[in-house]
Amino acid sequence: MASAELQGKYQKLAQEYSKLRAQNQVLKKGVVDEQANSAALKEQLKMKDQSLRKLQQEMDSLTFRNLQLAKRVELLQDELALSEPRGKKNKKSGESSSQLSQEQKSVFDEDLQKKIEENERLHIQFFEADEQHKHVEAELRSRLATLEMEATQHQAVVDGLTRKYMETIEKLQNDKAKLEVKSQALEKEAKECRLRTEECQLQLKHLHEDLSGRLEESLSIINEKVPFNDTKYSQYNALNVPLHNRRHQLKMRDIAGQALAFVQDLVTALLNFHTYTEQRIQIFPVDSAIDTISPLNQKFSQYLHENASYVRPLEEGMLHLFESITEDTVTVLETTVKLKTFSEHLTSYICFLRKILPYQLKSLEEECESSLCTSALRARNLELSQDMKKMTAVFEKLQTYVSLLALPSTEPDGLLRTNYSSVLTNVGAALHGFHDVMKDISKHYSQKATIEHELPTATQKLITTNDCILSSAVALTNGAGKPLLESVPYEEALANRRVLLSSTESREGLAQQVQQSLEKISKLEQEKEHWMLEAQLAKIKLEKENQRIADKLKSTGSGQLVGLAPETAAVLHAPGQEEAAAKTGPEPVQSTSLIGVLTKISDSEVPDVESREDLIKNHYMARIGELTSQLQVADSKSVHFYAECRALSKRLALAEKSKEALTEEMKLASQNVSRLQDELTTTKRSYEDQLSMMSDHLCSMNETLSKQREEIDTLKMASKVWQGNSKKNKSR
Repeated sequence: MASAELQGKYQKLAQEYSKLRAQNQVLKKGVVDEQANSAALKEQLKMKDQSLRKLQQEMDSLTFRNLQLAKRVELLQDELALSEPRGKKNKKSGESSSQLSQEQKSVFDEDLQKKIEENERLHIQFFEADEQHKHVEAELRSRLATLEMEATQHQAVVDGLTRKYMETIEKLQNDKAKLEVKSQALEKEAKECRLRTEECQLQLKHLHEDLSGRLEESLSIINEKVPFNDTKYSQYNALNVPLHNRRHQLKMRDIAGQALAFVQDLVTALLNFHTYTEQRIQIFPVDSAIDTISPLNQKFSQYLHENASYVRPLEEGMLHLFESITEDTVTVLETTVKLKTFSEHLTSYICFLRKILPYQLKSLEEECESSLCTSALRARNLELSQDMKKMTAVFEKLQTYVSLLALPSTEPDGLLRTNYSSVLTNVGAALHGFHDVMKDISKHYSQKATIEHELPTATQKLITTNDCILSSAVALTNGAGKPLLESVPYEEALANRRVLLSSTESREGLAQQVQQSLEKISKLEQEKEHWMLEAQLAKIKLEKENQRIADKLKSTGSGQLVGLAPETAAVLHAPGQEEAAAKTGPEPVQSTSLIGVLTKISDSEVPDVESREDLIKNHYMARIGELTSQLQVADSKSVHFYAECRALSKRLALAEKSKEALTEEMKLASQNVSRLQDELTTTKRSYEDQLSMMSDHLCSMNETLSKQREEIDTLKMASKVWQGNSKKNKSR
């Protein structure tokens, strides 16, 4: 599980890394494009600066020239103002000078006109340059804003990636710590498993030697005693005639009898259900004795009247199938020809259900449209409609699987042997579904009948019919519930299996104990009869001896009671006990040992040879009883010890199996540990390389961003200078 989780984590990290790598390539491309754009903008800015400087120089030169010309014009105007009065005085003498001044004035006017035109042209060029500068400045500002926005976005992406990578690093470090702890625990378990493996290998070696010797012996016996084996090839085994197993036949007949009883109950309940449904249609919601029922219900009633011709063949078909299974036949699916007949009868009944289903649904719809139908009754009718559809579907499913079971008797290749169990399982599932559907029908019809009985128009005939339909539905439910056996829970079954395998009172041990106990009981019964006869004879002899002693004591007197047993003396001395002793006979003499009894008897009352033999016999009989009880206890202990030994041998076999399984698990665990360690080292290296690459990439991105910021700052400064110069030019 841990390896699977690590693989999942590594796959996710690899996917994220590939995504980030793709994003990184896009970011690199964007950064390169922005660098190229910034370089182009730098070149454009340099060219604009150069052109601006040229224009500024020209502007400065023109301004200086204009100032010179303005000063010269002023001087010329002053000279003209001074020369005008002089000209008035010296008109005659100054005609030549006036002509010269006129010529100079015309020259100055032309020169001034040229300068004015040049100045206008320069002003136009300056205005166009200023407009172009504003346009370029606006473009650069918008470009600068977009670059700043992209830079902030890139920075946010870089921050997110950095934070994500840091979280990934922390997560990987935590996973690394957990894996280290887990690897230490696995190493500890591996050490313990190695020790256990060494012990198991020693045991395995001894077992291998023992089993190899047994195998050689068995092979020699097989080679000598089994010259021919006709079950080697499975394709030939299919041609063998199946063996006749009387127990199997009895079991099959019992199962067929149960199926026959189930089908008989089902047929009876279905006949009642369909018949009482027909009777109900005749009286609700319209009574046919008073008024005419609808054509739909008439047709439905006509179809329901034919139910016996479809239902009773089911019982006949199952009865023929049951009669075909006898003790003398071999019952398999290939020989149950009568199952095909039952399948055909079931198919005809399914056709009958399909035929009446639309009429049944329409009849329920008519009941819902009746004025007597309430909302609760309408809801019950809708539920019954769904239940009837489910009932037909369940019968169709059951018929499908029954027809499949009937295929091997007519078409041997129609159904594979490997599919027999799955088909039978589906038959059981269909019967379970039929039981569930009938429970729903019983529940909903009971609610429907309760609501209808509360109606003011409910007649006694309707109530009786509803009760009959409900009883038939309950009979169907109970009949469908018979194949449902109580299953033991899985945990309880496992616990019972462990108890059965590990219990000292296993089945074989108990069987042996029972057999031995029965033998002992028979022997003890025989001994009991023998010793009962002996006891009766001894009792008769004892009564005679006691009578003789009592008669002798009566004659001799009460002073000679020294040698008698305490019980006999007490009987003789007790008042009013002589007559009872004479009627019932004296109590037998109780003694702990033969020597003690003989020493108590005096010389005058020494019994004869017969009484002494009886005492010796009684003593040895008591001793034999004690020894017999001790022998029985020893036998029971030996049987118990034998059962314990068998249970321990079984536990040893189970422990060896579990040892082998644990050995395989230990090998897999060691392989997983080594593989996880290799994966951990490789992933650690790969992530370290990725982190170093990412750190280098982040450094390079930071450098490019710093360069872009510097370029942006220079552009801002250049724009500010440009704006200042433009303002100065405007002011000028």
